[in-house]
Amino acid sequence: MSLKEQYWRVSLIAIIIVLGVILFVEFIPFLGGILGASTIYILVRRQMLYLTEKKHWNRSFVAFLLLLEAVLCFLIPLSLAVWLFVSKLQNFNLDPTQLVKSIEHVASLIEQRTGYDVLDTSNLMSAVSILPKIGQTVMGSISGFAINVAVLVLILYFMLIGGAKMEKYVYSILPFSDENKKNVLSEINMIVTSNAIGIPLLAIIQGVIALIGYWIFNVPSPFLFGFLTCFATIIPVVGTALVWFPLALYMALTGDWVNALGLTAYALIVVTNVDNLIRFVLQKKMADTHPLITIFGVIIGLSLFGFMGIIFGPLLISIFILCFNIFKEKYLENAG
Repeated sequence: MSLKEQYWRVSLIAIIIVLGVILFVEFIPFLGGILGASTIYILVRRQMLYLTEKKHWNRSFVAFLLLLEAVLCFLIPLSLAVWLFVSKLQNFNLDPTQLVKSIEHVASLIEQRTGYDVLDTSNLMSAVSILPKIGQTVMGSISGFAINVAVLVLILYFMLIGGAKMEKYVYSILPFSDENKKNVLSEINMIVTSNAIGIPLLAIIQGVIALIGYWIFNVPSPFLFGFLTCFATIIPVVGTALVWFPLALYMALTGDWVNALGLTAYALIVVTNVDNLIRFVLQKKMADTHPLITIFGVIIGLSLFGFMGIIFGPLLISIFILCFNIFKEKYLENAG
């Protein structure tokens, strides 16, 4: 290779890297929509192939049908859940006088039981400084969710239209042998499908089971906290305890010891064991992913990709392990 050709190659690689980094940074606000479109594409890909290649239906028409399916089965239920959650929050009594009385009541209970003064000046200043940030985060998340839904629909349509060409292109640039390419793509398909179906299913079941306990033990606003429990299930290790433990603690502080102990026992015996049982069944039916990959994958994924990190975080770790194993088998074990 001549010096000029080396210069061209290095320059082209540098341009690709620089432009790639710039584009990635600019696309970060839309990452949820892009990853969401990729997830739904993987889920409906078989339907697309069956209808276009076996039944010979028009690709544009099939893309429109599958897009409609995605909107009805995924986006509308998710948007409805977000809307219900926001409306529940708006219906809360936010009268300042009543709010102050409630805070003072809880603070006095904590001070009586523990001796810790929650209403200390430094604590109040810290709480006041956090409240505007929480409001900004919630409003920003809602507007970002709406934007990413629009991005998801747009990208998904073009992915469905040009799916075959896109897959051939991705297949051609993967730096593996044909056998390893199939293994990598199979791993991606298996993990994305497993997490995209299994995690929401687990969240719904856990939320319903927790809701039953909240209703039995007279938890205030049981439907709201049942809804929050659905989302808490995606957080590794602690999960649903982020919701039921503060509720049980509050009920104990207010003197409702019977319901507090009952809720704690119900959560530890029923909710926790059902969670383990469902995860075990889903792993056997879908991807048998190691629990540590799921735990650390979700932790890493949420910080990198936001909500879609619950799907792509474990995928990231699994692909890393798969690539390392390919490298070990090809270059280390065969080195001698």
